[in-house]
Amino acid sequence: MEREKSKWLELVAGTHSKGGNSHCGDTYFFVQDDTSFVCLLADGLGSGRFAYESSYAALEIVEREWKRESIEGMMDLINKAMFQKRGAAVALFKVDFETKTFEYTCVGNIRFYLYGPDGKLTYPLPVTGYLSGRPQRYRMEHFVYQPGSKFLVHSDGVVLLNTKELMRYRSTEQIAAELDTVAAKSNDDATFLVGNLL
Repeated sequence: MEREKSKWLELVAGTHSKGGNSHCGDTYFFVQDDTSFVCLLADGLGSGRFAYESSYAALEIVEREWKRESIEGMMDLINKAMFQKRGAAVALFKVDFETKTFEYTCVGNIRFYLYGPDGKLTYPLPVTGYLSGRPQRYRMEHFVYQPGSKFLVHSDGVVLLNTKELMRYRSTEQIAAELDTVAAKSNDDATFLVGNLL
């Protein structure tokens, strides 16, 4: 598992490829500076090398463009990059530490949850389908968070029954340990990122 900690955020991420395959079809990327955090999770269709190529193309765009492009602008570039590739489900979001806001969008079967210290669970509904290079509309979601909020984003290889219960009393590390156990048993590529906003 990969860990990141700053004065604004603690994060744990983990990924498992289907059947121990050398190529994982899921790719994640995150980056932060003094004011914001940008996070991508891309799930290439199917599994193996072609799924990996699609999801990794998404990573390359966010890695290159995150400082100058909007979330919607990056989604558009990712979509264009999927032309003549297998395609991918993609979730992309930005956290602004100063305004304590999330900007989030997703196309496809990736789940996102924001759990506030007041016990409120925010769960934006994804747009069905996947990015394939065809013209695509994005639903941009904006929400405010309180310090002490936790977020979780995971690919469909991670199957959870009671997310609210999982996030309620546990630390980031405890949630990640449980998710890692679930992901390791999956019969699909399985990836998760869980964070605590300080």
